[in-house]
Amino acid sequence: MRAVTVVESGVQIVEVDIPSPKDGEVLVKVHTCGLNRADLVVADGGVHGSAGGNGTIVGMEFSGEIVKCGENVKNLSIGDRVMCSGASAWAEYAIADHGRAIKIPDNNMDFITASSLPIALATMHNAIVTIGNFVKGQTILIQGASSGVGLMGLQLAKHLGAKLVIGTSTKTEKFGRLKSIGADLVVNSKDTNWVEEVLSSTNNEGVDLIIDQLSGYTINENMKASKVKGIIVNVGRLAGGNADFNCDLHALRRINYRGVTFRTRSISEIRDVYSRMWADCSNLVSKGKLSLPVDKVYQFKDVVDALSCMRDNQHFGKLILKI
Repeated sequence: MRAVTVVESGVQIVEVDIPSPKDGEVLVKVHTCGLNRADLVVADGGVHGSAGGNGTIVGMEFSGEIVKCGENVKNLSIGDRVMCSGASAWAEYAIADHGRAIKIPDNNMDFITASSLPIALATMHNAIVTIGNFVKGQTILIQGASSGVGLMGLQLAKHLGAKLVIGTSTKTEKFGRLKSIGADLVVNSKDTNWVEEVLSSTNNEGVDLIIDQLSGYTINENMKASKVKGIIVNVGRLAGGNADFNCDLHALRRINYRGVTFRTRSISEIRDVYSRMWADCSNLVSKGKLSLPVDKVYQFKDVVDALSCMRDNQHFGKLILKI
């Protein structure tokens, strides 16, 4: 089969063996793949401290049809149309654990739409609902709101009944579209007065919950924008993984600072994340109330162009590879 594989010069489509599903896994004939920023790390030869480098197949999000099931696969069958997350996704065939494969709703949803959803839904539902302990009527701020995951966070917060939804972006040309997606207020996280804007919009109390996809330069400003005893969920580090941390500010505002990642979760924990998410979100997805704009669909052979587009950060919504 063809697969987007890391080579010395970057990535290249090469012929590799079709994988076989193990216990609890399904083999999927892939139709489309979603791009995520973490894919850039893999494509550049590194995988956040885990195995990677030359020979690694890129990708973590895909949709297609199940062609083979391993032992102990629950609630899935050969022929099912599914949207999945898992490693080595950008290939003609990919493996998914049964807990990370979701049946595509029977509402004429196409594979392109389906491949835009799993990671954004699972990440944001877990961060907002499970880790962030969000309660209807609270205020929420999504750092990095113009990413695919961020756009899902804006929508999810609105549907969960947030009193005020704030998004951040460094691209002012995206502000209007962010408001059309679900943000009540959009601020530029690189403006020196963004914290004052947030405080002004919350009666100088700060927000109840911050979902931070940036980290880096935002860490201390996030604590200033947070309510006393507020919660900050560290989801991503797009602005850097190391920064000065104001310990005194953290203590004074009694911030609950929580870190999440799928990389250190067991498969049972990941299955639980997806199960909880789909129980809460399946109806909204089926009715089209939770969706992501697809900015551009690339043919499989144009994967280098797709990665370049993601690096340039000029798109709005998801980038998709079509096999």
